[in-house]
Amino acid sequence: MASSSTLFPKIKPFDEGFYSIDGHDIYYEQCGNPDGKPAVFLHGGPGGGGSEEVRRFFDPKKYRLVVFDQRGCGRSLPHACLENNTTWDLVNDIEAIRKLLNIEKWLVFGGSWGSTLALAYSQKHPSSVTEIILRGVFLLRRHELQWFYQYGASQIFPEAWENFINIIDENERHDLMSAYQKIFASNDEPKKLDAAIAWSQWEATTSNLVFKESLVDEFSNPRFALAFAQIENHYFVNKGFFARETQLLDDIDKIKHIPCSIIQGRYDIVCPAASAWEVHTRWPISELLIADTSGHSAFEDQISTLLIKSTNKYIT
Repeated sequence: MASSSTLFPKIKPFDEGFYSIDGHDIYYEQCGNPDGKPAVFLHGGPGGGGSEEVRRFFDPKKYRLVVFDQRGCGRSLPHACLENNTTWDLVNDIEAIRKLLNIEKWLVFGGSWGSTLALAYSQKHPSSVTEIILRGVFLLRRHELQWFYQYGASQIFPEAWENFINIIDENERHDLMSAYQKIFASNDEPKKLDAAIAWSQWEATTSNLVFKESLVDEFSNPRFALAFAQIENHYFVNKGFFARETQLLDDIDKIKHIPCSIIQGRYDIVCPAASAWEVHTRWPISELLIADTSGHSAFEDQISTLLIKSTNKYIT
């Protein structure tokens, strides 16, 4: 077993496949021990896609880990597709994959947007969940979106913000998410790509406590950026497809009996710590672990350490 401060070794899936529904072919993989403790990893974005590195948060001798690429991104097809692509479609996909793989219950692990989806899924299917691990909590409320896409984070990263707003005409900067949506809905493919890259670079630039150029390069890849930016924008302008913006907080009572670990970077600019605190205070049995020298990324050293500590904790 790895120590609590070391990622587990790189591994390959023992099973891969596609689940097809609603015109989408959704990629999934299973890693680790086929007879191990079931867990599902929910990636961020929405639109970020899975990663080989996320397998390394789980002891491969102890866990049967399922990773899948959400609709429209990663290895799932069609690429960047917004049709039949809502939070509740993804919730249904998670449950369908669980049944497809004959898993009775599993640990649900989600970071950033993945934490949003983990809460939504667990609240709809609490009997399918054994434990929950959340990282960089995001509840998709208006003030959280305004902080990151209108005013707030802009005051901490002004030089990166300049790149984010330069793509938008000055008379439309009062509502940047809507202005970006207008570009993404247009037929101007070169401008759409420029906007997607600018949107994606903004998040990559702000995700680590110390700037990480390799992450910005990764997020600047045109294929990645087109899915990431358009799907994020689609979800955010539609308010996450929730009935009310406080839905995830209001419904914590449905899952308050489920053990939960919350890992939060103190200096997380993308998803500030206040949301993690709100979830923790409404969930008496949850534990909140603050990474005091970290920002948003799961791969900052202290956050990785706490994530591995949490997955190790729930091994039975």
